[in-house]
Formats: sequence, structure tokens, C-alpha cells
Amino acid sequence: MNRPERIESDTETVMLALGRAAREAQRTLATATTAAKNLALTEAAKALRSRSAEILVANARDLEAARARGTSGAFLDRLSLDAGRIDAIARGLEEIAALPDPVGAVIASWTRPNGLAIERVRTPLGVIGIIYESRPNVTADAGGLCLKAGNAAILRGGSESFHSSRAIHACLAAGLAAAGLPETAIQIVPTVDREAVGLMLKGLGGTVDVIVPRGGKSLVARVQDEARVPVFAHLEGICHVYVDRDADLAMAVPLLLNAKLRRTSICGAAECLLVDKAANGTYMPALVKALLDAGCEVRGDAAAMAADTRVTAAATDDYGKEFLDAVIAVKTVDGVDGAIDHITRFGSQHTDCIVTSRTETAERFIARVDSAIVLHNASTQFADGGEFGMGAEIGIATGRMHARGPVGVEQLTSFKYVVRGNGQIRPK
Repeated sequence: MNRPERIESDTETVMLALGRAAREAQRTLATATTAAKNLALTEAAKALRSRSAEILVANARDLEAARARGTSGAFLDRLSLDAGRIDAIARGLEEIAALPDPVGAVIASWTRPNGLAIERVRTPLGVIGIIYESRPNVTADAGGLCLKAGNAAILRGGSESFHSSRAIHACLAAGLAAAGLPETAIQIVPTVDREAVGLMLKGLGGTVDVIVPRGGKSLVARVQDEARVPVFAHLEGICHVYVDRDADLAMAVPLLLNAKLRRTSICGAAECLLVDKAANGTYMPALVKALLDAGCEVRGDAAAMAADTRVTAAATDDYGKEFLDAVIAVKTVDGVDGAIDHITRFGSQHTDCIVTSRTETAERFIARVDSAIVLHNASTQFADGGEFGMGAEIGIATGRMHARGPVGVEQLTSFKYVVRGNGQIRPK
């Protein structure tokens, strides 16, 4: 079995050096031209395509090790690359390049009675540490987004994607070099030592400004417990689809199948189906049958079990569980308010959907469900920065501070106030 290499040097020494290099590189990026940043992104995309075979060899090493560990199918899906996925990663970088440059954009402007002209202007956040697990595509998405927003990035991928992430990172470095930008603007942690994560969470001697975790519950819990710098929290995707009594069943069935089964391993996959009890007799059998016939295991309440003998009884902890597999929990609720109550109790404030043709019901759901993304008559799998027109995303932030929902280039900026005057002084 292939194992990731471990660096021989002292981990703390190496990590602190990464932080210092990132801080220095960020000073250059903060004033880099849009043309230079876009050239780095498009050249990195070219490198991804030209080095596709090398990346697939690296990915095969990671997959071989994962299979030897008995890794689940859902995990392998997140880890796997093929020519199509590599091309999609490259297109993502090109889409980021095509986005407006957020740095220097004037968010708001006004003039005071004393003649002072005030502007609120977007600025980079600084150095961003991204800690992620099995998805090698995050290497390119995170690096590219940070670059476009003028931030330096320190990427710490999981040990399971070690070789894949390094191969993708090499393409990013090639793009930076081609554009004349410092290659240290996007660095990847060269060790699988867990101590590296702890050092990043402490801020690497004051050089890291923000941490973005992207992974499972244990990773996010560790980040929230240990972080000494601000965190863009990306919690579990416990996403719900609520089918209301006024839903169009012909719409609801394909929407539900897409929300659950298009890709079961992504955070926007639906994990729980809620059905209005007023429509149980009509809707529940059709919805459950469609899921089961498509190969999805259904764990449900009494009504779901009565609808189809193939349904198994849901355990208490199936509600509020992120399966990331072809498994879904099903429950009957008392109308839209029952759905809202269930989501409030069991949801993760990630993404939730209502299927209904009644506008008033949809608006009630939208107003009262406190999730980062709320959809009406659309699949939860649209919970993605690329689908929102952001080019890509680092993750879906489920907190309430600074960034919420897909974290794209704008969310990776802060702002400063620029005040222009002509000699004004403040009266005593």
C-alpha cells in the first residue's frame, strides 16, 4: 500500500516558514493586477489539462490506499478523479478568471455635509488557511479563489488525498510562475502530520488571518475547539426536502431524486424527506417508491413504512444524520410549520428546500427556515458556488458572521474606508 511521504524536518519549523512565506507573498498579491491574477489562473488551467495523466496516476495511488483501508463507496467517490473531473476543475479556474476582480471595488460611497468623500472599498483578507479532507478538487478551487481575491493560501489537504492534491497544486504553482507572481502565494502543507493542523489553528505565529475548514464533523469540531483565529464554519450538510400538500407531484419526484441521488457524497445532497401529512396518502407512496426503485435505502416513520414494505424503521438518530450515501430518512410532518420545526431541531443550517405551488406557504418557509440556503421548487444540489455563478467555492459557510452560504471571491474579502478631503478638520 502506498503511504504519503512525511517530511523529515521539524513540523513546527516547516509550518512557521510556510506562514512567513505566505505573508510575504500576500503583500505582492494585494497589489497584483487583475491581468496577472487572471493569467495565473488560466495558465494553471492549461497545466491541469496538460498534466491530466500525471494527476490521474497520483490519484490512483490515493485510491489504492483508500481501498486497502476499506473506505466506503461514498468516500471513494469524493476522492476519485477522472479526465472529466479534471477538465471541470480546469474550467472552474477559468470561470474564476472571468469573474470581476473584487479587490479595489467600491462597495458604497457618499459625501458628508462637510465635503468629505467616503468610500467603502474591498480589500483582501490576507493569509487564509484551508483545511480539508478527501476532495482533491478543493486544492484548485480554494487556491484559485484566494488568488483572485488577493489572498495567499496555505492548503492542508487530508492524508487520503495527499498525492492528488500535490499534483493539482503543482499546476497552480506553474500558473503563478507563468504570471510572474510568487509561487508561495499558494502553498500546500508537505506533511500528513496532524500537528500541522494544530499549528495552523494557532495562527502560525500571527501569519494566518482566517481558517476555512471543509470536512466532516470531527474536523470541524476540532477546528472550532482549537482555533485561535477567525473561522468560516462549514458544518454538516443535513439538507431537507419538504413536500407540501400543494406540491406538484410530477415536479416533486424528479426534484427529490436529483436532490438525493445525483451525487450522494456532496454536502448539498438531501438527507431527509419531509412529507405533509395532509398529502400522505397521495404523495408518500409515490415519493418512497421512486427512491427505492432508484436504489436508495429509505428509513422512515410509520407512514413511510406503510407506503412500501421495503422501507425500514428509522432510528431516532437517523433524523439529523449526514449519510453521504444512497440512504435517506423520511418523516411525516404537520404542514409547513411541522417541517420548519423539524428542520429547526435536526438541521445544520446548510440547505433546505420546499416543494409547493402555493406562494404564501413558500414564503413562510423561506422566512422562518434559518439556513444559509433556502430553495423553493429546486434541488438542494444547487447549493454550490459554481451554480450560483461564483465560478467555484471554498465551501458553504453555515455560520452567521462575515460569510454565509457559498464562499466565493467576494466572501474572501474584507473592506476599508477611504476618506478624501481638502483640508477639513474636526471642530472642537
